[in-house]
Amino acid sequence: MSGDDNSPISAREARRLFAGLKAAPALVLAVSGGPDSVALMWLAARWQRSLVRGPQLTVVTVDHGLRPEAAREARQVKRLAAELGLPHRTLRWRGAKPKTGLPAAAREARYRLLAEAARVVGASHVLTAHTRDDQAETLLMRLFRGSGLAGLSAMAPLSERDGIVLARPLLDVPKSQLIATLRRARIGFAEDPTNRDTAFTRPRLRALLPLLAAEGGDARNLARLAARLARANAAVEVLADGAERFLRLRDRGDAPLAGLRSFEASSFAALPEEVRLRLLLRAINALGHEGPAELGKVEALLSALDQAIAASLDVRATGRPVLKQTLAGALISLAGGRIHIAPAPARRRTGR
Repeated sequence: MSGDDNSPISAREARRLFAGLKAAPALVLAVSGGPDSVALMWLAARWQRSLVRGPQLTVVTVDHGLRPEAAREARQVKRLAAELGLPHRTLRWRGAKPKTGLPAAAREARYRLLAEAARVVGASHVLTAHTRDDQAETLLMRLFRGSGLAGLSAMAPLSERDGIVLARPLLDVPKSQLIATLRRARIGFAEDPTNRDTAFTRPRLRALLPLLAAEGGDARNLARLAARLARANAAVEVLADGAERFLRLRDRGDAPLAGLRSFEASSFAALPEEVRLRLLLRAINALGHEGPAELGKVEALLSALDQAIAASLDVRATGRPVLKQTLAGALISLAGGRIHIAPAPARRRTGR
């Protein structure tokens, strides 16, 4: 992108933003009516018109039913989409809304509705308008929540959700450039007041960014940090893949039982701590039935396992469990010199 964060995006730069999506059969554009998503729609339409044969674009607006202005904003998006020659759908999040965790619940509902819309029109990708500024805020949110390396990688340019690829072509573009692009094109946009509502975490962090920028922690540097952490995370994932193969070889090719993962404890203990942690996370998330395991709880489990392995060397032959714990719906045990991970028995329901 241009080195000037306040310059409009050129046609050439727009083509580069969407170049990797040229072969897709159809794309869904998630457009709320705010400046970022309106710019996404305008740039994508401009890019599509430059192609001899390009993907079919469909604009989708999700009305969460949380603000009375949302319906009017959806109509404005529909009008602009029509001017650009793009079909538009408004989808509504119906039903009761939670009193706590509303932003997360709204996000889940939005992605679910967008994925459903993509399947209806045969789209392989849903495009969202996350920017460099959003990436910086996401990194800070996850940092303050104590995320590990994977979480601090923040958002990826491409990810999969509900069988649909989520694409974020504007992830390295500053919001200011998108606004400059719309102003040059004389295209209006809405401002969502919840983006300034300090009752929510993201707006509070957004308000801190100017202070951080004065110390060198601007959005560009924070996004660069997230990219470097993502690079390191990818490398550790490769090491974890290799460690899984190593542990299988130590078992001399014995096929694992269905619904069970088992590691030789001494070989497992010789691996780097971060790799051991990821192997546990993978196994627990694959076999557990209570949702993703919390990183802090898996770290505590790993510590207990390490201590139990060190203490169990003299009693390995007995086969009696030295450690037995449940986590996220998985049963983890250490017995006979091996770590076993399996689905935990269903919890008994107690009557009144």
